[in-house]
Amino acid sequence: MKLENVAVVSKVGNKDSENAAKDVAKKLLEKKATVYTISPVKVEGAKQMEELEEIQNVKLDLVITLGGDGTTLRVFRNLENETPILTINVGGNRGILAEITIEEIDKALNEILEDNFFLDKRTRVTAVCGGKEFPPALNEIYISRANLTKTAQIEIKFQNDTVKQKMDGVIIATPSGSTGHSFSLGGPILHESLDVLIITPVAPVYRLASLVVPDEKIEIISSHDCNIAIDAQVVKSAGYEEPIIIKKYKSPAVFIRLKKRGLRQMSKLGF
Repeated sequence: MKLENVAVVSKVGNKDSENAAKDVAKKLLEKKATVYTISPVKVEGAKQMEELEEIQNVKLDLVITLGGDGTTLRVFRNLENETPILTINVGGNRGILAEITIEEIDKALNEILEDNFFLDKRTRVTAVCGGKEFPPALNEIYISRANLTKTAQIEIKFQNDTVKQKMDGVIIATPSGSTGHSFSLGGPILHESLDVLIITPVAPVYRLASLVVPDEKIEIISSHDCNIAIDAQVVKSAGYEEPIIIKKYKSPAVFIRLKKRGLRQMSKLGF
């Protein structure tokens, strides 16, 4: 892979991550790459962007993230195309999505330049409501009641089936997100390569297990106003009985992988 244009993104407000980002940017500059950093990270010779959203305006060969899973999710939400990401765990908690540690960066860059890697493509989902399509989610979209004193009746439609029940909310998770909030609520762990989605009800009045369905359109209608949380980072709103469409995003998230592992996220969880 040619590394002509590379963005380096650090964890927000984490000094260790910011310092590591500076070191990585310098290594890339030594390899004659054009490097983009995100404020407040500033490196002589690199181009600084004020906001992460600006990476959408540049044709990038690679994005390198230094942080935890939150940093990775934030970057993927701002990538509309299939620009690959190399994830480095610096200052993160578990780093479920991370591929390497900062100590492995030199070897990783050399492997990438020599094409000794593979691309791991993951399904993303997006929500459409009120004629607006929201940014994509790698892990999940969580629809929850806005009024905490009233239980909403939520209608879930997929293919020719309908499920309707009173509950606090519903999570639509991808295979990547199967080890996240859906798993905490009793959902299954799925292999990351599967083309399916998980529908996990949140506190249904009558027990309702998670459903694994094809990655086709899912329509959700709530009897009360609700919030739409995208990867637990961005929250949008929907009015009562306003249809919310969850669908597969137009392009997948793409990871740079240096090692082949089966069910890699399970191994990060200690299974």
